[in-house]
Amino acid sequence: MDSLTEKLGVDIDPELLSLALTHRSYAYENGQTPHNERLEFLGDSVLGQAVTVRLFTVHPDLDEGELAKRRAAVVSTIALAEVARGIGLGEHVRLGRGEELTGGRDKDSILADTMEAVFGATFLSAGPAAATALVLRLIQPLLDDPERYGAAMDPKTALQETAARLGATPPVYEVTATGPDHERLFEAEVTVAGSTGRGTGTSKKHAEMAAALAAWRALSGRA
Repeated sequence: MDSLTEKLGVDIDPELLSLALTHRSYAYENGQTPHNERLEFLGDSVLGQAVTVRLFTVHPDLDEGELAKRRAAVVSTIALAEVARGIGLGEHVRLGRGEELTGGRDKDSILADTMEAVFGATFLSAGPAAATALVLRLIQPLLDDPERYGAAMDPKTALQETAARLGATPPVYEVTATGPDHERLFEAEVTVAGSTGRGTGTSKKHAEMAAALAAWRALSGRA
C-alpha cells in the first residue's frame, strides 16, 4: 500500500485505508469481515460536496442546470473509474476469488466504489480539508476538460455524433458476458471509423458506455 499512499499524497491511517480497499466479496469469503461500503457512502458525500463547491465558486456564470451537468459528468462511475486507473487503484483492491477471476480489478463499478471509499477514509483519517484537497487534485483534470462533459454523461451519443462529423458509419457494438448470473461481467467492443474501443461493466449498458468512451477519446481529436 505504500506505493498507493505515495500516489494519493496524503497520510491515511493504514487500517482505514485497508478497509477502504476491501470489497464485500473479500469480506464474505473471509468470515464476514468488515468491508468498504460504509466508507463508500461517506466518500460519495465528500466527493459531491467538494466538486459542487468548486464548480459553484469557479463558474459564477453557469446556471443550476449546467452546474449539475458538469458535476454529474465528473462524479459518474465511468469518470471515477478513470481516476482510479490513473493511480493504479485496482491492483490494491482486496477481492474475493469470484471477482478476481472475472476481472474485478478493472470493473468500473468496483474501481469507482473503492475510490469513493478512499475519499471517506481520508476524511476520517486526515480531516475534511485533506479529503477535499485529494478529491480536487484527482478530479481537476476532468473539470478542466470541457469536451468530456457530454461524453462522460452520454458516451454512446457523443461517439455517434463524433462519427457523424467524421462522415463515418454509425458505431457497431459487440457484447459478451462471463461469470455466474449473480456476478456477470460484460465486455463490450465498439468499432467505428477504423478505431476500436473496449470496456467492461456489471451490465451490458455500462460495458457499452465504457467502450464508447474509449472510442470517443480516440476519435475526438480527429473530429
